[in-house]
Amino acid sequence: QVQLVESGGGLVQAGDSLRLSCAASGRAFSSYASGWFRQAPGKEREFVAAINWSGGSTYYADSVKGRFTISRDNAKNTVYLQMNSLKPGDTAVYYCAATTVMGMLLLRAKEYDYWGQGTQVTVSS
Repeated sequence: QVQLVESGGGLVQAGDSLRLSCAASGRAFSSYASGWFRQAPGKEREFVAAINWSGGSTYYADSVKGRFTISRDNAKNTVYLQMNSLKPGDTAVYYCAATTVMGMLLLRAKEYDYWGQGTQVTVSS
C-alpha cells in the first residue's frame, strides 16, 4: 500500500514559481511511475506530467511543456513538480498519483492506483 501526501501549494501572482512535493510511504514507491494531475472548478481532472520509476523518462501536457518540470528523489520517496511562469489558467487543485503499471508513462487518471489528497494552487493576474 502506498500513501501520497502533497504539499507546496499556495497563492502566487502570474509569472511566479512554485514547487510541489509529493511524499510517499511504502518501499515499493520507488519502483512505481508517478504523475501529476490537476482539477479546476467545474472541470475534469487533467494530466499535467508523468515520470517513470527511475526519473529517466518524463512526459508533459502541451499546456505546461517548457514551464513545468517533474522530477523524483527515490532516496526520499518524493516526487516534485517545479512550476515556473505560472499563469491564472494554472489555478487548480494539484494531485500526485502513482501507478503499479510498469514500462510506460500513463496519461489517464483511471490508470493510476494511488492518489494524494491534493494541494491548491491559485495564480492571480
